[in-house]
Amino acid sequence: MLTLIPTPIGNLGDITLRALEGLKAAAVIVCEDTRRTKKLLDHYGIGKQLLSFHEHSGTGRCAEIVRLLEDGKPVALVTDGGMPVISDPGFEIVREALKKNIRVEALPGPSAGITALAASGLAPDRFSFFGFPPQKSAARKKWLAELAEREETLIFYESPHRTVKCLADMAEVFGGREAVLAREISKIHEEYLRGTLPGLKEAVGQKKILGECVILVAGKGRKRLFGH
Repeated sequence: MLTLIPTPIGNLGDITLRALEGLKAAAVIVCEDTRRTKKLLDHYGIGKQLLSFHEHSGTGRCAEIVRLLEDGKPVALVTDGGMPVISDPGFEIVREALKKNIRVEALPGPSAGITALAASGLAPDRFSFFGFPPQKSAARKKWLAELAEREETLIFYESPHRTVKCLADMAEVFGGREAVLAREISKIHEEYLRGTLPGLKEAVGQKKILGECVILVAGKGRKRLFGH
């Protein structure tokens, strides 16, 4: 069986008992960055064989993992933080395992996008997750323009070195909509910045951003929540 095990997005205490049991039961743990996963395993005294799988892994590594499953070995799939497969290359492993009629089980657990939405103050009744925007500004603005008419809350991930430019493009495309930037979720320096897109662009431009961010943008026509 292939077990998808969510891991903490920051605080190492944010892991379930069932997730720990799954990590201990696995013969092999497949992960993005073996250093990140080893830190988690060492924290809980778990020693396991680690096998890396990331966006630059070839098809051969995916086939190797599927062969382990076909040989009857329990494999756990984790990401660097949060739910595996979500904005994560592990989707390829899941797809290939299902093609071979291998059972796939997903454990519930942390997700940066859902956590940020819950604390954002933006409407949670309808939302869509879009992962990472395109890296180039022209492509990013074109992509954002295709989302401009959507009325649900929009959720994005962004890397720290592109956050300011991304907010600038969002302000140009979406105008003065309300938005929230969440960073360092569950860590000591956790921060939620709430306001309008132009305001967030200015505020973030004066900060040193560390770690990946979650950007949430109000849908078109949504009632204003923050009072400015």
